[in-house]
Amino acid sequence: QVQLVESGGGLVQAGGSLTLSCTASGSFISDNAIAWYRQPPEKQREFVARIARDGSALLADSVRKRFTASRDNSKKVVFLQMSSLRSEDTATYYCNVPSPRNWNQPLNSWGQGTQVTVSP
Repeated sequence: QVQLVESGGGLVQAGGSLTLSCTASGSFISDNAIAWYRQPPEKQREFVARIARDGSALLADSVRKRFTASRDNSKKVVFLQMSSLRSEDTATYYCNVPSPRNWNQPLNSWGQGTQVTVSP
């Protein structure tokens, strides 16, 4: 298990933007597809986006037109760029390695996550 570290969260007004980062030690990030997940208050964790090693990304329908996933393998970091934020985006955001067979199933232990709070 590798420690994943999410950062970049904060409090933002509706319509605003934030960029989250996901890092890990060694070559873990560059060696793996990485997915973003989020857990809204009192709800189950849900899939947000997956970015393959080559940088190709797939996003959940709820965020596809507003979020972008990218990566910089040389810097060993994956980003989730969020714009036009809505109150329903309020959640703790996590990154992890998704199972190839089920992207909702992570392969690594969870990090601490980063809190995103969108105010009306």
